[in-house]
Amino acid sequence: MNADKLDMERIRQAGRIIRDGGLVAFPTETVYGLGGDALNAAAAEQIYSAKGRPCDNPLIVHISRLEDLEQVAASIPQKALALAEKFWPGPLTMIFEKTEKVPGETTGGLDTVAVRMPSHPVALALISAAGGFVAAPSANTSGRPSPTTAAHVREDLEGRIPLILDGGPVHIGLESTIVDMSVTPPMILRPGYITRQMLEQTAGAVAVDPGLIREESAVRPKAPGMKYRHYAPKAQMTVVHGAREQMVKEICRLVAEAKSRGEKVGVLASEETKDRYPDGLIRSVGSRQEELTIARGLYGALREFDHLGVDVIYAESFVTEELGQAIMNRLKKAAGQRILEV
Repeated sequence: MNADKLDMERIRQAGRIIRDGGLVAFPTETVYGLGGDALNAAAAEQIYSAKGRPCDNPLIVHISRLEDLEQVAASIPQKALALAEKFWPGPLTMIFEKTEKVPGETTGGLDTVAVRMPSHPVALALISAAGGFVAAPSANTSGRPSPTTAAHVREDLEGRIPLILDGGPVHIGLESTIVDMSVTPPMILRPGYITRQMLEQTAGAVAVDPGLIREESAVRPKAPGMKYRHYAPKAQMTVVHGAREQMVKEICRLVAEAKSRGEKVGVLASEETKDRYPDGLIRSVGSRQEELTIARGLYGALREFDHLGVDVIYAESFVTEELGQAIMNRLKKAAGQRILEV
């Protein structure tokens, strides 16, 4: 959506709602967000309530101007400024020691704050209209697949919030990369469109949170998506991981077994394999040759299975070159870590 096509009157209305302490759903390039005044403790509490989100799961503060960062971040390393210069506006969230201006309700009680500058023109216009600091997790019921269209937001939150800004389908479809800049070296806490390799080209060595390898961490979450079950469909989902031929064969076997038990089965496949499954409700999430189609299609496919009322879902794994870690991170959490190696 181009800036000259924005409905500025509606955006100004949304900004007034946020300034008055209310909530608004809005598009970003990653997923739709549920926005409230990041500097208003009561607004942060409303966000947790509307989503049914645990209050120790931090919110991300969205800004529209780099100069506003120093108002919420107490210490800004030079590497963070270099990353901001390279990737902002864009799908990168950075964590800093917070200033007193940011209430603990926004940060989940932590002394750090997660900040990003989205690139979607509606998001940037709204942040400016709302006063410059908008706390926004994904605009869905906590734990459900994140919304990539305004229709997804309406499914979960209609009647709970006064306004949804419709910016059409999102561009990326996976939440932002989160990097903790309050530690040395900087550490990736959530993978996303901005990969480790891309970060290291600008900031040097970047570590990866061991919890991404262990899959679950006992520590209090420092960033969204670290601890709780996320992105999950209503049906029980299993991710089948292995070489393509073995993976397809095993899913076919699992589907046959489930159907013999009288279960309604969904299969999450790729464009390259969708025609190889003789049974079940088959949905292609995208092409392995175009990783961004997988990112864009993942949450929509999971929500479609909810509408179809399937009992179980078997998903192919998607280990791709660039977005593979981010896609698998979301799949594993959606499946509650049920991974079958073949």
